[in-house]
Order: sequence, then C-alpha cells, then structure tokens
Amino acid sequence: MLVACDIGNTNIVMALFDGERFVDSWRVYTDTRKTGDEYFVVFNALFREGGVHPEMVTSAIISSVVPNMTRSVEKNIKRLFRIDPLVVTHDVATGLVRDSIPAELGTDILSNLAYAHFVKPDQAVMVVDFGTALTLSAVDRQGRVLGCSIAPGLVTAVNALFGSTAQLPQVELKLPESTMGRDSQQSIRGGIMLGYAGLVDSLISRTESEIGERLHVIATGGLSKTISPAIPRLDAIDGLHTLKGLRLIADLNS
Repeated sequence: MLVACDIGNTNIVMALFDGERFVDSWRVYTDTRKTGDEYFVVFNALFREGGVHPEMVTSAIISSVVPNMTRSVEKNIKRLFRIDPLVVTHDVATGLVRDSIPAELGTDILSNLAYAHFVKPDQAVMVVDFGTALTLSAVDRQGRVLGCSIAPGLVTAVNALFGSTAQLPQVELKLPESTMGRDSQQSIRGGIMLGYAGLVDSLISRTESEIGERLHVIATGGLSKTISPAIPRLDAIDGLHTLKGLRLIADLNS
C-alpha cells in the first residue's frame, strides 16, 4: 500500500491507498515548533489506531509547501515503514509538460493539475482548491500548465477580519440565508461566502475568455462542499483530489 502525505500550511494530511482504492486518511495540525520525535509519536499512534502495520506499506510520497517540515516528515516515514518516500519536485514525472511548470508553483498545485489532466485529458481543466489559500490553477488539453491565481482562503479571510476588528465575532462558515445580513454572523457569511463565490465565478470566466474555451472545473479542499451550492460553474467536487494526484505521481515514478 501507498502512504500519500500532503504537508500544508494548516494541516498535514496522510492518506493510505491500496492500488487506486482510497483506504483511510489522518489529519494533524502543522506545527513547525514540534520536534521530529513528537511527530513520530503522533504518526505512529494514528497508524496503529487505524490498524496499519509497517509491513503493509510498500511506498510513500510527500508533497510539501512547508520546507521546514519536509525533512522531519520524510525521516519519520523512513522510521515508521523502513522505506524512502518520494518527495515531489518539479523534476518528477507528472504527465504534464515539464517546461510549462512555473518555477514557483507549489507541489500541492502540481499534484492537483497532474490529476486534473489525467481525469480529463481532452479538456482544459481548472482546479479550485479551498485551502489556507484559495488557489485556482489550470492546465490545457496538451498538459501545459496555464498558471495559477491565489487569494486568501475563506478561513484565513475570516480570521483576519476577526483579528482586526473589535466588534465582529468569529463565525462558522456556511452559506447565509440572504446576501444582506441582519446580524454580524449573517453579514460576515454573506460577505465572505457569497463574495468568494463571486470571486471564483469571475476568475473562471476571465480565464475562459483568455484561453478561448470552456473549462472543466473541479473543486477540492475543506470548504468545497460547503460553498459549492453558490458556485454553479463547478463541474465536480472531490475532497481527495490532491491526494489522488499524489497517488498518480507515485505510480508514474515507480
């Protein structure tokens, strides 16, 4: 089986695949202050609780946008399973045109686009990832990376609002009953949730105008299902999209 690890700014997600079949996943908070030994205890406990024994895992892959965490997680995977994980870089096989990959493109976005092109090879595809940052990245039907737009994520935006204002409360993000709220919570939901829905719709439309064709749009990330009813242009929602991209890259480099 394969362990796929996605190290993000907020969470580290570790998923287990048996071939193409998703088995289970675990999520821990990204904390650069934790030592490698502390993370080993956490990872070991999660895998054992999930019934995963070292001999069951034959390969592993890591995507990381937190450089300070990459080495620690890599060492712990070696320690847990006695295998050398593949660390995703722009030099690994992805199924994309290599010289079209921007130098600063994150490996999570690279994984998103690799899997997007794999599932829709005859269409231009956009992946909208509702994570710590909201990213909208696109690939054309030839496998060329078109680029990426980045905005603060939904939770990041709410936290910034909450931290910078004296009278506005922290709120649960869900779709509001109306655009104009009658209290602070509904007002923030209207501004953030519906505002971001409009932002995503606008960037999809602008990208389509620039490339001259319709995009197949896939949404992923923690709040993708919550906000999706407000964004009719989303063609598919897949919370495992990034992890499936890592599984694909692992297969291409095996």
